[in-house]
Amino acid sequence: MQANLVENDLLIIDTHVHVFERNMPLVSNPRHTPTYDFSTEQLLAVMDGNGVKQAVIAAASPWGDYNDYVIAAVRGHSRLRGTVILEPGVERVVLDEMDRAGVVGVRLPFISMSTLPDLTTWEYRKLLRRLVDLDWHVHLHLDGPRLPQVLPLLEQSGVKIVIDHIGRPDPQTGIESEGFKAMVRSVEKGRTWVKLSGAYRLGANARECAQELYRRVGDDKLVWASDCPFVGAEGQFEYARTIEWLRGTITDPVSQRKIFGENAQAFYFS
Repeated sequence: MQANLVENDLLIIDTHVHVFERNMPLVSNPRHTPTYDFSTEQLLAVMDGNGVKQAVIAAASPWGDYNDYVIAAVRGHSRLRGTVILEPGVERVVLDEMDRAGVVGVRLPFISMSTLPDLTTWEYRKLLRRLVDLDWHVHLHLDGPRLPQVLPLLEQSGVKIVIDHIGRPDPQTGIESEGFKAMVRSVEKGRTWVKLSGAYRLGANARECAQELYRRVGDDKLVWASDCPFVGAEGQFEYARTIEWLRGTITDPVSQRKIFGENAQAFYFS
């Protein structure tokens, strides 16, 4: 498969990867506690071995707003961009420095929160406005049933939105769920993108949800991601299988080119 991808000059950009060291400071009660390192050099080697040109490092919730590792990675490698996790009161001067390093957005790891933060507060409204001014995006990680509580407020702010893992659809109701419908409406409004990623986390209806999303909104606002190194499911998946999953899910060659790389090139690297 790798040879075929290279032979066809298919641009592949992975829009969701992680790097970390096991000795980095963890937040209290983290969702995951990796006992190994996955360095930037290891990531680049995996990318090269699978014909992937560029990637976007997603800050991971176990380390909260300790963004040093993301910033160091994107500052040192032009092939990489990153999103960070921030407290809403962060000052613009800090964001400007991150922007110069190669950070392009703020990750909202709300999935780990039992109570969602109030996005109508002054602190959050100020943060979202600063992201709009910087032309950054919010990278939203949230379980599908709660998307309707958050998406309208993000849309009102004018910020660009990227939804993780096909919106983590409800495993029972799937494409009929209110969360899936809210995601479709948000994409149709023109400032929301969705990552076709994390199928291994989502259960049997992941492919159906991805295909139905594609059927309803087209290919302009969809991007591909691996979620490498598959934290919490290490050793169960090969990187190449995530590429093959998209090839089997979206079969039109023109759409594949857009979702594998062209959309991400314009969004993250232009």
